[in-house]
Amino acid sequence: MAISKNHDSEMSVEERLKAVYKLQTMLSEIDRIKTLRGELPLEVQDLEDEIAGLETRINNYAHDIEDLQKSVVNKKNEIEESKALIVKYTAQQDNVKNNREFDFLTKEIEFQNLEIELSEKRIREYTSSEASKKDESERASALLADRKIDLANKKGELNEIIEETRNDEEVLRDQVKDVETNIEPRLLQAFKRIRKNARNGLAVVTIQRDACGGCFNKIPPQRQLDVKLRKKVIVCEYCGRIMIDPDLALEA
Repeated sequence: MAISKNHDSEMSVEERLKAVYKLQTMLSEIDRIKTLRGELPLEVQDLEDEIAGLETRINNYAHDIEDLQKSVVNKKNEIEESKALIVKYTAQQDNVKNNREFDFLTKEIEFQNLEIELSEKRIREYTSSEASKKDESERASALLADRKIDLANKKGELNEIIEETRNDEEVLRDQVKDVETNIEPRLLQAFKRIRKNARNGLAVVTIQRDACGGCFNKIPPQRQLDVKLRKKVIVCEYCGRIMIDPDLALEA
């Protein structure tokens, strides 16, 4: 497969091949700089996400604890109300006119005693749940403190690497922009598409030992000759990478 030449371009095929190879070497160097940073950017992002999640969880615990405390207070108030009603109904039993009224008040007193027992049970449940929430909140807070320390360390490592490589990367990116302006849009678009799909980011490779330098499949002699002639842009029929001969790579 060949990428056709743009007749409007004043650059020869050889010059265009040199340009895309030069662009490839610059982008490969930027890739190398990114590799130096390793997984640190992702680790920093993961830690930031985890910290945000822990902070949300701790806030939720605080709201839950506050609600449980309010529920305990409400139940204690209900107990006092029930006790007051028991006192009231007990006093009324002394002045009843018949057994039916006495039985009615007795049942009301029993009901209020059951209400007190139920409220006391709920208080125990709320208190137990509150203690559990406090323990969970304390563990989350301890983990949060550890993660913040980890984040500070990771950010420090990342910033140090970024600072060491910042100037080199900025210079390379400026050079990349300059080189891209000298490559016809159609070829540049093809280059970017190939590079995006290439596992190692190599869109331009040399022929090495009669094979593609990207996928290592054997290249037929006639196609190798076409590559050496530099009359058209040749791509590997297996992986789609642009192929150049090693001598041109040395000249680029």
